[in-house]
Amino acid sequence: MSNKTEGRARRKGAATHDSGKVTLEMVAAAAGVSPSTVSRILNGTAVVADEKRAAVDEAIARLGFVPNPMARGLAGGRTLSIGVVTQAIDSPFYGGALRGVEEELGRAGYSPLFVSGHWSAAREAQCIETLKARRVDGIIVLTGRLSDAALAQQAQSLPVVVTGRNLVAPRLYALNFDNFEGARLAAHHLLSLGHRRIAFISGDSRHPDAKERLRGYRAALEAAGLPFEPALVLPGNYTEDSGRMAVERLLDSREPFTAIFAANDQMAFGAGLALHRRHLRVPEDVSLVGFDDVASALYAIPPLSTVHHPVYELGQAAAQAMLQLLAGETPTAQLPAPRFISRESSRELQAAPAGAAPRARRR
Repeated sequence: MSNKTEGRARRKGAATHDSGKVTLEMVAAAAGVSPSTVSRILNGTAVVADEKRAAVDEAIARLGFVPNPMARGLAGGRTLSIGVVTQAIDSPFYGGALRGVEEELGRAGYSPLFVSGHWSAAREAQCIETLKARRVDGIIVLTGRLSDAALAQQAQSLPVVVTGRNLVAPRLYALNFDNFEGARLAAHHLLSLGHRRIAFISGDSRHPDAKERLRGYRAALEAAGLPFEPALVLPGNYTEDSGRMAVERLLDSREPFTAIFAANDQMAFGAGLALHRRHLRVPEDVSLVGFDDVASALYAIPPLSTVHHPVYELGQAAAQAMLQLLAGETPTAQLPAPRFISRESSRELQAAPAGAAPRARRR
């Protein structure tokens, strides 16, 4: 090969073995785009055609290009990191959202920094200050207890994406799931199976989503011409143990019921355990439904009927919105509508409820 030909090959990224290092310029040449386009795609700030993005992705994979996050951050005045305030990292619900955030940010070359607020506004505020000290480029807040005013104030200094809210403010984007409609669908499912005495295990009343799920339950009863009965509503706090204790209280009250709607799957699991310990079968004696459709709902015994809450997609959408804010764009990310997943834990009512709670079976 002549020196001139070899030079052309090097410019196209064909001869990279001398140094063993693939550069951004080589990726650009292989993809047929400018180096600045490759840089913007890696930073998540490029608005380019799908064909160009695919060509860059293919060139990166073929050449084995590994971007240097530190250099990219310094060049763009960013750290390429996003703070993510969750409530409990070990939660089966929030775990799916965190995975969605991580994968979506990773595709754009950003790294998430996860912290837990533990449902405390003071703790969440402390978490945000810690993340800002780490010079994150933006903050994603998964639900939480911080006030709308506090979140809007934080957005004055860096972009904020928050879930579980209906909030409009500069440099802030809010994503909310239709908890009302999801709960209405769940209660309607039980009503369509002939159940009229439906117990409801509520979430923490301080949570906006808990209020909306209770409102959806009540709306379904009203549409069916049934009165709302406070004795059939039991408080919970979204944990398995609170679901177990709620059903124990319900059974001890001797209040008649044929079905239970728990405001999340974790409380439904606890409810199922309480029924099992009282020798009541699901769904033969009591139908049981939950909300969220966490991964383990499919593997419960019997598999749990529940409202599908697209939590992985929630994480993805939050990350997409953040990347759009960082690019100076108006976010367009949205969540799909809720849908009910019917499984083996609920079935058509076989007999009218007795004058007391379902009778425990002798063994």
